[in-house]
Amino acid sequence: MKSSLKKIFLIVLLVLLITGCKKNYIISDKQAILFQLEYVNYAWGYQHNGFIIDNEGNVMTYSNPEDWNFPDNDFTLSESQVAENINKCIQTGKNIPKEELQKYTYYIKNIASSKITALKNVAADAGSLEFICYQFSESTGTYKGYLIKMEGDFTCENLNFYSKKVAAWMRDIGNSIAKN
Repeated sequence: MKSSLKKIFLIVLLVLLITGCKKNYIISDKQAILFQLEYVNYAWGYQHNGFIIDNEGNVMTYSNPEDWNFPDNDFTLSESQVAENINKCIQTGKNIPKEELQKYTYYIKNIASSKITALKNVAADAGSLEFICYQFSESTGTYKGYLIKMEGDFTCENLNFYSKKVAAWMRDIGNSIAKN
């Protein structure tokens, strides 16, 4: 009887361990960018800078690039627009470790399926700091961006549980770049 209970306990424990483990979120091999932090301010002269994290964990910066391709109102960019933007970036030499990148990439799917709070006007002439993640559609050749958080003149944030973690992670990356 005790051995039967032990076997049942071990089987239940094994099932819980297997089903409780999260699966790695797999992105398309053709997806070039995963995350972007972008600051834009038209007050007191034009300012446009930020960074992009590609699918290999490379962190690339940009500062007032000419002819930058901004996403449309739905945060959509074509594959060629993303390639043009990447060509206007500078490699920082910073690379996100593979395990860390996979962890945060896994959250994209959850963030993409969540709602965003309403815009709230909190300042003037502060510009806009946007934290964005992307999903790539091979069938359409487009990148769909999802707003994680916005700060500046207006604020809003994604309501997904992971959005605060991703925004804090991206802010830390931005701070580490600024120190170099």
